[in-house]
Amino acid sequence: MLYIVPTPVGNLKDFSFRAIEVLNDVDIILAEDTRTSGKLFKEYNIETPMRSFHIHNEHRILEDIISQLLSGTNMALVSDAGTPGISDPGFLLCRAARENKVTVSCLPGPTAFVPALVNSGLPCDKFHYEGFLPHKKGRQTRIKFLADLESTFVIYESPHRIIKAIAQLILYCGEDRPASLSREISKLHEEVINGKLIEILETLQEKPSIKGEIVLVVGAKD
Repeated sequence: MLYIVPTPVGNLKDFSFRAIEVLNDVDIILAEDTRTSGKLFKEYNIETPMRSFHIHNEHRILEDIISQLLSGTNMALVSDAGTPGISDPGFLLCRAARENKVTVSCLPGPTAFVPALVNSGLPCDKFHYEGFLPHKKGRQTRIKFLADLESTFVIYESPHRIIKAIAQLILYCGEDRPASLSREISKLHEEVINGKLIEILETLQEKPSIKGEIVLVVGAKD
Protein backbone atom coordinates (compact mmCIF):
# COMPACT_ATOMS: atom_id res chain seq x y z
CA MET A 1 0.00 0.00 0.00
CA LEU A 2 1.25 3.47 -0.89
CA TYR A 3 -0.31 6.47 0.83
CA ILE A 4 0.07 10.00 -0.51
CA VAL A 5 -0.10 12.19 2.59
CA PRO A 6 -0.49 15.99 2.50
CA THR A 7 1.35 17.98 5.17
CA PRO A 8 0.67 21.54 6.41
CA VAL A 9 1.68 24.43 4.15
CA GLY A 10 1.93 26.72 7.16
CA ASN A 11 0.32 26.25 10.54
CA LEU A 12 1.24 22.83 11.95
CA LYS A 13 -2.29 22.48 13.35
CA ASP A 14 -3.56 22.02 9.79
CA PHE A 15 -2.33 18.40 9.99
CA SER A 16 -5.23 15.93 9.90
CA PHE A 17 -5.89 13.18 12.45
CA ARG A 18 -5.95 10.61 9.65
CA ALA A 19 -2.61 11.78 8.24
CA ILE A 20 -0.98 11.31 11.64
CA GLU A 21 -2.56 7.87 12.00
CA VAL A 22 -1.36 6.72 8.58
CA LEU A 23 2.18 8.00 9.12
CA ASN A 24 2.37 6.12 12.42
CA ASP A 25 1.05 2.90 10.88
CA VAL A 26 3.19 2.56 7.73
CA ASP A 27 6.59 0.87 7.66
CA ILE A 28 8.49 3.65 5.86
CA ILE A 29 7.88 7.32 5.12
CA LEU A 30 9.33 8.68 1.89
CA ALA A 31 10.16 12.34 2.57
CA GLU A 32 11.26 15.11 0.21
CA ASP A 33 13.55 16.44 2.95
CA THR A 34 13.90 14.28 6.06
CA ARG A 35 15.06 17.27 8.12
CA THR A 36 11.99 19.34 7.27
CA SER A 37 9.62 16.43 7.83
CA GLY A 38 11.49 15.49 11.00
CA LYS A 39 10.51 18.81 12.63
CA LEU A 40 6.84 18.19 11.87
CA PHE A 41 6.95 14.55 12.97
CA LYS A 42 8.64 15.48 16.24
CA GLU A 43 5.70 17.79 16.99
CA TYR A 44 3.30 14.83 16.61
CA ASN A 45 5.54 12.07 18.03
CA ILE A 46 5.75 10.23 14.70
CA GLU A 47 8.76 7.90 14.87
CA THR A 48 8.33 5.89 11.66
CA PRO A 49 11.63 5.45 9.76
CA MET A 50 12.15 7.89 6.88
CA ARG A 51 13.86 7.63 3.52
CA SER A 52 14.71 10.54 1.22
CA PHE A 53 12.65 10.80 -1.95
CA HIS A 54 13.12 13.97 -3.98
CA ILE A 55 13.52 15.29 -7.50
CA HIS A 56 17.24 14.47 -7.58
CA ASN A 57 16.97 10.78 -6.68
CA GLU A 58 13.44 9.67 -7.60
CA HIS A 59 14.45 8.13 -10.95
CA ARG A 60 17.39 6.28 -9.38
CA ILE A 61 15.55 4.71 -6.45
CA LEU A 62 12.10 4.26 -7.99
CA GLU A 63 12.63 0.62 -8.95
CA ASP A 64 13.82 -0.28 -5.45
CA ILE A 65 10.83 1.41 -3.84
CA ILE A 66 8.39 -0.43 -6.12
CA SER A 67 10.15 -3.68 -5.28
CA GLN A 68 9.68 -3.03 -1.55
CA LEU A 69 6.02 -2.17 -2.04
CA LEU A 70 5.46 -5.39 -3.99
CA SER A 71 7.13 -7.36 -1.21
CA GLY A 72 4.50 -6.11 1.25
CA THR A 73 6.05 -2.94 2.70
CA ASN A 74 3.53 -0.19 3.41
CA MET A 75 4.80 3.30 2.61
CA ALA A 76 3.68 6.90 2.81
CA LEU A 77 4.95 9.74 0.65
CA VAL A 78 5.18 13.30 1.99
CA SER A 79 6.64 16.50 0.57
CA ASP A 80 8.00 19.46 2.52
CA ALA A 81 4.57 21.10 2.49
CA GLY A 82 1.25 20.47 0.82
CA THR A 83 0.14 17.54 -1.31
CA PRO A 84 2.87 15.47 -3.04
CA GLY A 85 2.63 15.60 -6.81
CA ILE A 86 1.38 19.21 -6.90
CA SER A 87 4.57 21.00 -8.02
CA ASP A 88 6.43 18.48 -5.83
CA PRO A 89 7.80 14.94 -6.34
CA GLY A 90 5.14 12.23 -6.45
CA PHE A 91 3.84 11.76 -9.97
CA LEU A 92 6.47 9.23 -11.07
CA LEU A 93 6.02 7.08 -7.97
CA CYS A 94 2.24 7.17 -8.12
CA ARG A 95 2.26 6.18 -11.80
CA ALA A 96 4.79 3.39 -11.29
CA ALA A 97 2.87 2.03 -8.30
CA ARG A 98 -0.36 1.84 -10.28
CA GLU A 99 1.39 0.25 -13.26
CA ASN A 100 2.62 -2.46 -10.88
CA LYS A 101 -0.83 -3.00 -9.33
CA VAL A 102 0.17 -1.44 -6.00
CA THR A 103 -2.80 0.08 -4.19
CA VAL A 104 -2.45 3.86 -3.92
CA SER A 105 -4.50 6.04 -1.58
CA CYS A 106 -4.21 9.83 -1.60
CA LEU A 107 -5.48 11.52 1.54
CA PRO A 108 -7.28 14.86 1.18
CA GLY A 109 -5.48 17.75 2.77
CA PRO A 110 -3.51 20.98 2.43
CA THR A 111 -2.35 22.44 -0.86
CA ALA A 112 -1.43 26.10 -1.25
CA PHE A 113 -3.34 27.07 -4.37
CA VAL A 114 -6.83 26.16 -3.08
CA PRO A 115 -7.03 28.71 -0.22
CA ALA A 116 -5.33 31.31 -2.43
CA LEU A 117 -7.87 30.73 -5.21
CA VAL A 118 -10.92 30.78 -2.96
CA ASN A 119 -9.62 33.80 -1.01
CA SER A 120 -8.96 35.79 -4.19
CA GLY A 121 -12.59 36.64 -4.80
CA LEU A 122 -12.07 35.76 -8.46
CA PRO A 123 -14.33 33.21 -10.20
CA CYS A 124 -13.24 29.68 -9.30
CA ASP A 125 -16.03 27.60 -10.81
CA LYS A 126 -13.40 26.77 -13.44
CA PHE A 127 -9.72 27.63 -13.36
CA HIS A 128 -6.33 26.75 -14.83
CA TYR A 129 -3.51 25.62 -12.53
CA GLU A 130 -0.14 26.47 -14.10
CA GLY A 131 2.20 25.87 -11.16
CA PHE A 132 5.71 27.26 -11.60
CA LEU A 133 6.51 29.07 -14.84
CA PRO A 134 9.66 28.02 -16.73
CA HIS A 135 12.63 30.09 -15.61
CA LYS A 136 13.91 30.79 -19.13
CA LYS A 137 13.04 28.65 -22.16
CA GLY A 138 9.33 28.69 -22.89
CA ARG A 139 8.48 31.28 -20.23
CA GLN A 140 7.20 33.93 -22.65
CA THR A 141 5.15 31.34 -24.54
CA ARG A 142 3.43 30.18 -21.35
CA ILE A 143 2.65 33.73 -20.24
CA LYS A 144 1.07 34.50 -23.63
CA PHE A 145 -1.01 31.34 -23.29
CA LEU A 146 -2.17 32.30 -19.79
CA ALA A 147 -3.03 35.84 -20.86
CA ASP A 148 -5.56 34.53 -23.40
CA LEU A 149 -7.34 32.13 -21.06
CA GLU A 150 -11.03 32.70 -20.46
CA SER A 151 -10.78 31.42 -16.90
CA THR A 152 -8.96 32.34 -13.72
CA PHE A 153 -5.41 30.97 -13.60
CA VAL A 154 -3.00 30.20 -10.76
CA ILE A 155 0.80 30.29 -10.71
CA TYR A 156 3.42 29.65 -8.05
CA GLU A 157 6.43 31.94 -7.91
CA SER A 158 9.46 32.47 -5.70
CA PRO A 159 9.93 35.74 -3.76
CA HIS A 160 12.94 36.84 -5.79
CA ARG A 161 11.16 36.35 -9.15
CA ILE A 162 7.64 37.57 -8.32
CA ILE A 163 8.17 41.22 -9.32
CA LYS A 164 9.62 40.17 -12.68
CA ALA A 165 6.75 37.69 -13.18
CA ILE A 166 4.05 40.30 -12.54
CA ALA A 167 5.79 42.81 -14.81
CA GLN A 168 5.82 40.18 -17.58
CA LEU A 169 2.16 39.36 -16.99
CA ILE A 170 1.29 43.04 -17.29
CA LEU A 171 2.87 43.10 -20.76
CA TYR A 172 0.41 40.48 -22.04
CA CYS A 173 -2.57 40.77 -19.68
CA GLY A 174 -2.60 44.53 -19.23
CA GLU A 175 -2.05 46.42 -16.01
CA ASP A 176 -5.75 46.48 -15.12
CA ARG A 177 -6.22 42.68 -15.03
CA PRO A 178 -7.66 41.72 -11.59
CA ALA A 179 -5.44 39.51 -9.46
CA SER A 180 -4.70 38.32 -5.95
CA LEU A 181 -1.35 37.49 -4.37
CA SER A 182 -1.18 35.22 -1.33
CA ARG A 183 2.04 34.90 0.65
CA GLU A 184 2.93 32.73 3.64
CA ILE A 185 -0.44 30.97 3.59
CA SER A 186 -1.56 29.74 7.02
CA LYS A 187 1.57 31.15 8.68
CA LEU A 188 2.01 33.93 11.25
CA HIS A 189 2.75 36.61 8.64
CA GLU A 190 0.16 35.53 6.08
CA GLU A 191 -0.62 38.29 3.58
CA VAL A 192 -3.16 38.67 0.79
CA ILE A 193 -2.92 41.53 -1.72
CA ASN A 194 -5.95 42.02 -3.96
CA GLY A 195 -6.28 44.47 -6.82
CA LYS A 196 -5.16 45.09 -10.37
CA LEU A 197 -1.83 43.62 -11.49
CA ILE A 198 -0.25 47.08 -11.52
CA GLU A 199 -1.46 47.76 -7.97
CA ILE A 200 0.00 44.49 -6.69
CA LEU A 201 3.27 45.25 -8.46
CA GLU A 202 3.49 48.71 -6.91
CA THR A 203 2.73 47.30 -3.44
CA LEU A 204 5.53 44.75 -3.76
CA GLN A 205 8.00 47.32 -5.07
CA GLU A 206 7.48 49.36 -1.92
CA LYS A 207 8.50 46.47 0.34
CA PRO A 208 12.11 46.36 1.55
CA SER A 209 12.11 42.59 1.02
CA ILE A 210 9.73 39.83 -0.03
CA LYS A 211 9.78 36.48 1.74
CA GLY A 212 7.83 33.24 1.74
CA GLU A 213 6.06 31.04 -0.77
CA ILE A 214 3.80 32.95 -3.15
CA VAL A 215 0.63 32.03 -5.03
CA LEU A 216 -0.61 34.45 -7.67
CA VAL A 217 -4.21 34.19 -8.90
CA VAL A 218 -5.10 36.16 -12.04
CA GLY A 219 -8.52 36.84 -13.51
CA ALA A 220 -9.70 35.70 -16.92
CA LYS A 221 -9.38 37.60 -20.17
CA ASP A 222 -12.39 39.88 -20.72
